[in-house]
Amino acid sequence: MANYQLKTLLSIAELPALEWNQLAGENPFLQFAFLAALERTACAVPETGWHSQYLLCFENSKLVGAMPLYFKTHSYGEFVFDWAWADAYQRSGLPYYPKLISAIPFTPVAGKRILADSPEVRLALLKGALQIAKQTKVSSLHILFPTAAEAREMEEAGFLLRQGVQFHWRNKEYQSFDDFLAGLRHDKRKKIKQERRKVREAGISFRKLSGNEISELDWDFFYQCYENTHRQYQSPQPMNRDFFRAMASEMANSILLIIGERAGKPICAALNFIDGNAIYGRSWGALEQHDSLHFETCYYQAIDFCIEKKLQLFEGGAQGEHKLARGFLPETTWSAHWLAQPEFFHAVENYLSAEKGKMALYVNELMDSNPFRK
Repeated sequence: MANYQLKTLLSIAELPALEWNQLAGENPFLQFAFLAALERTACAVPETGWHSQYLLCFENSKLVGAMPLYFKTHSYGEFVFDWAWADAYQRSGLPYYPKLISAIPFTPVAGKRILADSPEVRLALLKGALQIAKQTKVSSLHILFPTAAEAREMEEAGFLLRQGVQFHWRNKEYQSFDDFLAGLRHDKRKKIKQERRKVREAGISFRKLSGNEISELDWDFFYQCYENTHRQYQSPQPMNRDFFRAMASEMANSILLIIGERAGKPICAALNFIDGNAIYGRSWGALEQHDSLHFETCYYQAIDFCIEKKLQLFEGGAQGEHKLARGFLPETTWSAHWLAQPEFFHAVENYLSAEKGKMALYVNELMDSNPFRK
């Protein structure tokens, strides 16, 4: 590792986009345009609790690896919940924030967190991130939604692993939606047909748009739905209109926008990101309430698109046991954790060991409700 030089940047904008994207691969959430837009439009910036710290690895002046890092002053927008840990720190009179994380802001999608092909470079970056955590005296370092292979490397480097569960739909070379339905148990198949029929009988039809098919009016309508959802659930609104304008101009080919219409007027919209293999469901909203509209807009239309385009995977977002009955199966997600205080490190280690057993039982229970025919 003597030939590697590590460097940190406070903004991804200081890097050439091409060099970053060569490391990132095709995952849309790791693209330079996505991360830069979060900064440029003030969504993930110090004022909102996201202090970026990009860790770079050079070999003979060539960029060979990178790691997105953020100092955080809260735990919002992460989807790996550590509120109980923060509370335990507070009750002990110790500060939990700031902490250091490697993650994609507001995005619970698994993918590379250490952007390097070489195991030696990945180890150098991992050690570099730990060094930053120790030098800045933060409480902890957390790496959220890495790949399974990365998680194993992190465990070998002394991190504690935590398992989570999401629900993903996989394309088994289906030729049509009916072909997909044919593989389900009778009660699940009947339920989905009923839900789709209710939406059709309400007079609702859909447009699936990507690239330059998405007009400014379509984006405006989606944002209206997006605002309405966050207002309805009284939840923080992480992205602003400027961020979605950036997506429209810089990443439109990575977008699938599904718009539902009734009597010629748009009533709902779902935003998905796409790459050459997968769809990632991100946000949805509706201005009218109709039975089963959420399932049709967010799931069945996207499954239709997967089958049509021969995409292999549909990630519908975090949580959601209701997805199981609609053809989504549980899949393990990972996070890796290092805590500076030895007492808390061991306490969390014990907690995660117990949680792992409960998670195994939970997944077994879910698989007992497998919607597919045996």
